[in-house]
Amino acid sequence: MLNLVICDDERALRNDLRKVLETELDLCGETFKIAEFDCGEALVRALNDSAFDIIFLDIEMKDLDGVATAREIRKRTSAPEIIFVTSYPDFVFQGYEVQALNYILKPYQREKIVSVLHTALERLGKDTEKYYLVESKGQRLRLPLNQTLYFSSDKRSVNAVTPEDQYTFYGKLSDLETELPDHFVRIHNRYLVNLKYVQSLQGNSVLIGEEELPVSRSCKQELAIAFAKYMLD
Repeated sequence: MLNLVICDDERALRNDLRKVLETELDLCGETFKIAEFDCGEALVRALNDSAFDIIFLDIEMKDLDGVATAREIRKRTSAPEIIFVTSYPDFVFQGYEVQALNYILKPYQREKIVSVLHTALERLGKDTEKYYLVESKGQRLRLPLNQTLYFSSDKRSVNAVTPEDQYTFYGKLSDLETELPDHFVRIHNRYLVNLKYVQSLQGNSVLIGEEELPVSRSCKQELAIAFAKYMLD
């Protein structure tokens, strides 16, 4: 069980950060709990009863600010990865004295949060295969994204196609597109493909394994750019 903390005196910002973390950790197949605190004092008190792995800590809080809170945390334990959250880049240099892992600037950018989260998971030895949780045939399944060739839509259902099988669940491709990693790219209003398995672009289609999938005109340029970038990486 991964134990995370969000400590920020603004509820809306706690909610925004929580949504990104929950989505990404679900993709990773991690079991986790996220505790929230609206002040540094409450977080410090909670250290007496709980062990935390990753702490997202706002710097600009009333009374006990983020840096002072981090000092109190370090007096008690060196274990948690501390990630500062701030609106002012100048404050981040204060993180060195409390062994802060990194920082996130407000307003939040999802890509930065995900990147910093994975750095913390690597430090904790917990960065693993990403999964997508689906309800299929009355069962809750963890779909391994690294093995998923593509997703296709059929009315209100989505099909996840792997080399060995196909899984059907209720959903929308537009929702998946915002939740999945960047190497899943929309090629058509009915298809979302994993660039890892795209063998070639062929005019108005892509070749994935032995299947040829259509590429719509509106997606063609974006697909070509994403595929080129993926190949360079």
